[in-house]
Amino acid sequence: MRLRRKPNAQQMVQEHPRVVNNPQTYKGKWHSHLFKRDRPLYLELGTGKGQFLSQACLEQPSVNWIGVERIEEVLLQALQKADDTECENLRFLWMDVKLLSEVFAPGEVDRIYLHFSDPWPKTRHTKRRLTYSSFLQQYRKVLKENGEVLLKTDNEGLFDFSLEQLEQAGYRLIESTRDLYHSPYLSGNIATEYETKFTSRGMPIYYLKAQPL
Repeated sequence: MRLRRKPNAQQMVQEHPRVVNNPQTYKGKWHSHLFKRDRPLYLELGTGKGQFLSQACLEQPSVNWIGVERIEEVLLQALQKADDTECENLRFLWMDVKLLSEVFAPGEVDRIYLHFSDPWPKTRHTKRRLTYSSFLQQYRKVLKENGEVLLKTDNEGLFDFSLEQLEQAGYRLIESTRDLYHSPYLSGNIATEYETKFTSRGMPIYYLKAQPL
């Protein structure tokens, strides 16, 4: 479905109180200067409509949550859902994932979530996949020593590609399944919008957790 553009979306995003403008100024200081508390910092790269983050911030209030999204119309939907919560531990960045290491200091991030990212199925678009080696190196720069990358997808091709890239990039696979909802890893899972739709159709959800070595 084609995304409907909103003429005033950029202004609405920039003026929203949960959006952090000029995030580079918080590099190395997210805990002390923004959240005002030293807690684990979790990122979701690509917010979708925000169902995951609006639920996660409630279920895990001891975590500082940040959603990263580059498309303003998508981010607006996540912001609207976040407005329905009273979470003080949730913020958003309107930016490209490629800028992560400019915004977060080495070892500042505890966990990165990749939820139903665009699989970019055409070979010429391989480098756009969020588990391509260049992105994995970006994640390595900002993750703590025992930091984690978690991925969920409905796309088997992207899942297989991600397994290969993680191994080549020097990541250790901790958990992996080709059917999350019939695996021991479902406990504590928070579903996204896409996930809810896919599981209602009986589609398997591919899942993994990995750490950089």
